[in-house]
Amino acid sequence: MGFFSNYENAGPGIPKAPQEKTDFFKFFEIYGRRFWKLMELNLMYFIFYLPLLLGMTILFKETISVNIKAVGIGALGIIFILTIGPATAGFTKVIRNYSQERNAFVFADFFDTFKKCYRQSFIMGIIDVIFSVGFVVSVISYSTWAQQNSIMYIPFIICLSCMLMFIMMHFYIYQLIVSTNLSLMQIIKNSFLLVGISVKRCLFNIIIIAIIVFLILFFYPYSVFVVPFLPISFGCFLICFNCYPFIRKYVIQPYYKARGEESPEFDYLKDDGETVFEDKGGTETPIKKQRRRNIK
Repeated sequence: MGFFSNYENAGPGIPKAPQEKTDFFKFFEIYGRRFWKLMELNLMYFIFYLPLLLGMTILFKETISVNIKAVGIGALGIIFILTIGPATAGFTKVIRNYSQERNAFVFADFFDTFKKCYRQSFIMGIIDVIFSVGFVVSVISYSTWAQQNSIMYIPFIICLSCMLMFIMMHFYIYQLIVSTNLSLMQIIKNSFLLVGISVKRCLFNIIIIAIIVFLILFFYPYSVFVVPFLPISFGCFLICFNCYPFIRKYVIQPYYKARGEESPEFDYLKDDGETVFEDKGGTETPIKKQRRRNIK
């Protein structure tokens, strides 16, 4: 007899499949297992933002001549536009797999998706840049005009609402790009509809991301050392964990059901080949050790 337990009797064994847990505990369990990989992925994705950061540095550098600024910002801008969309697709693919407890290789799957989804993600990257600049300029302009004329609060609120919807649609856009064969117009349409279905999840994501941004700004400049390693991948992991189940339920499964085919979403859980021994860990009947009889 052990001090804490009886190790002489065989127990039911270790369960083959993980036990069901609430989303809160499941999220941090999966995130904890992938923490170092996510830090690695965060750093790799952050590198693709360096042209943008360098361009902003050059723009506000007073000692640099106007001609050099124009050439430098133009070259860096082209590099950023050519790569940021495909990089986001590769980044999303790996994190989507991690959030759904699938296997993924940081470098191999990232750059494989970068190449396979280049066309759609490149076009989406251009749309993102154009709309982001437009929203920033509009919000700043309307907020300034609203201080002089209260009627301008109407377009200001409309602009903020459109920007919020645009952000929430991105919880689905890149996941649909890497998960389906839909056209880009269908992806944008489905993303809009999925936001309407999952508005509570989307608003929850917005709140958490807003808190992360606030903490980064509050602890600036110390947060500069954290940004390349942690917050981007955490935010994307949160989005994929919360939103991908809606893609599976309302996009992927109905597609295969309409075709009379079995969805391959859970193929990774199936065993390949013939099973020689069946793993019944966690379900076996405990075996108790029989007491020895003393023979005289």
